[in-house]
Amino acid sequence: MDTTLADPLVGRLLDRRYQVEALVAMGGMATVYRAMDTRLDRRVALKVMHADLARDEDFVNRFIGEAKSVARLSHPNVVSVYDQGRDGPYLYLAMEYLPGRTLRDLLDERGWFPPREALSIMVPLLSGLAAAHTAGIVHRDVKPENVLIAPDGHLKVVDFGLARALSVSPQTRTGMIIGTVAYLAPEQVRGTGGDARTDVYAAGIVLFELLTGTKPHTGDSPLSVAYKHVNEAVPAPSQLVPGIPPEVDRLVAEATSRDPLGRPADAGQFLRQVNDVVHWLPGPGGWTAPAAAWPGAGSFATAGYRAGSRTQVLDDGRTVIAAHDGLGGDNGAPDDDGTGGYRRKRWIGLFAAAVLVFAVAGGTGWWFTQGRYTSVPAVAGMTESAAVNTLRADGFTVRMGTAVPDNNVKAGTVARTVPAAGGRISKGAAITLIPSAGPRMIKVPDVAGQHLSDAERALRNVGLTPGGVHKEPSSSVDDGIVISTSPAAGLSQPQTTPVDINVSEGPPLPNFVGQDQQSIRQWAAQNGITLNVQQDSSSSQPQGIITRQSPAAGTPISDNETVTIGASSGPPVVGIPDVDGVGVGQAKQALAKLGFNVKVDRLGPFNKVFDYSPTNQAPKGSTITIYAGF
Repeated sequence: MDTTLADPLVGRLLDRRYQVEALVAMGGMATVYRAMDTRLDRRVALKVMHADLARDEDFVNRFIGEAKSVARLSHPNVVSVYDQGRDGPYLYLAMEYLPGRTLRDLLDERGWFPPREALSIMVPLLSGLAAAHTAGIVHRDVKPENVLIAPDGHLKVVDFGLARALSVSPQTRTGMIIGTVAYLAPEQVRGTGGDARTDVYAAGIVLFELLTGTKPHTGDSPLSVAYKHVNEAVPAPSQLVPGIPPEVDRLVAEATSRDPLGRPADAGQFLRQVNDVVHWLPGPGGWTAPAAAWPGAGSFATAGYRAGSRTQVLDDGRTVIAAHDGLGGDNGAPDDDGTGGYRRKRWIGLFAAAVLVFAVAGGTGWWFTQGRYTSVPAVAGMTESAAVNTLRADGFTVRMGTAVPDNNVKAGTVARTVPAAGGRISKGAAITLIPSAGPRMIKVPDVAGQHLSDAERALRNVGLTPGGVHKEPSSSVDDGIVISTSPAAGLSQPQTTPVDINVSEGPPLPNFVGQDQQSIRQWAAQNGITLNVQQDSSSSQPQGIITRQSPAAGTPISDNETVTIGASSGPPVVGIPDVDGVGVGQAKQALAKLGFNVKVDRLGPFNKVFDYSPTNQAPKGSTITIYAGF
């Protein structure tokens, strides 16, 4: 049955603009159609989301946002996004139409590729990813199916952002893995998110498949394959195809490191490493695998040729191989005297010729197998200038590569060379120096408000090492919760330097001095504090007022804390002298000397005291009011 004719969208004018012509492909979350943009009169590819996703508003909102981001991305190795829209139940993207095929089709046809061809395919793939990473866009589903090949051989990457949009949909159950399992990075399997290094991992798997014709991890179920991504290293391609150079193996190993920090930081850095290796591979045709590694290898090695044969062109133009001994006629020598003398001379000549041939062959063989090669000197750790001088003194041509972060080599010195130190290289060949940019710098995440264990895990997840834990009292942050880090969140820290964490010990002990004992008892009961109350009989403060405390205010509060406080017993009672009829100044002086405060209330013009209150006795420090004027 023709599915194109049965499809309800074929033949329809979508969104009053796109005339749908034919179904191209069906996928897990969308169907792709060929259509004509009737406004701009150009052919486009329409990617129409499946109906269950189009009904999910969270997915729709994320899908629109991702589409806008990708539409701003303009690069020759990225499929252009022209438009996004919705027509009833149909949510769609209008994209550049490429009538070619996918990298998966090419892999199915060819099986696998020699290293130079495989790396040549990776260059445009990584160029497109690098442009996206520079723009802050992560693909999250890099695989051969998402690499399109135009009829002219041009490679373009498609489907940026769709995996991210799908990840927020309720249609994707908690714990569901988004992406094609064969290319998933370990952090995607664990559900801890992903960044540009996630795409680098998938690109490394694609390179492995290009080199070997197979995926590195296989299993009976997607879950078993996902488990291998987390727990097993990707094998070296040379284990499957003998003779692949170590530098190509190293590209795959670094890109597919299970630790994201062991991978190139983004596709741009991976691309530079690929270019370095491509420049190193010998010959315009690239590296050639040993005969055993190639399908059908050796079939031409001996066909139609034998030692001592010669070709002859007949009168009718045919070419034949005729027997020929290389020294005389076909059927013996005319100067043979019948005594065997000629034969002895002939064998002596043959022996001398053979010795000469073996000598020349041996010397030539030594030159091509040993003599013209040498080892790459070890210059890692040298300054750039010292390394250049050393290599040039040994006759090598020196190229400078892009500096890379290296936690073990200080900035300004050589991190490594391409080819690597100790590797085999032609005398006088070019060696690329890769300088160190110093330790990898990582932005400190904001972990304030997290429990200590969670904060330490967050630091490790970005590649930093938790340092010392410093406890501080805090009135606003609960006990055991992170207050801040040193250096502060948002600052970049060398990966080799630990990050200290400041953790709250809970609220500090308040200042009780001067407060009423009863109010402090209530606070202590609410906060699990035991009060040890001691009476302070020497205080002039009113009874019940706290005069001292231990531990002091500001001290961190520990569990089951006991605080000793001194509570005033009240000031001593002092007798009040009789100051009736005494001058105001004299009365004030007498009362103040006993520790009283004096208040004067004048009711007339005279300066004599005619009354005072209280009388008899009062607590020291209390106020005595005297009345004067009559």
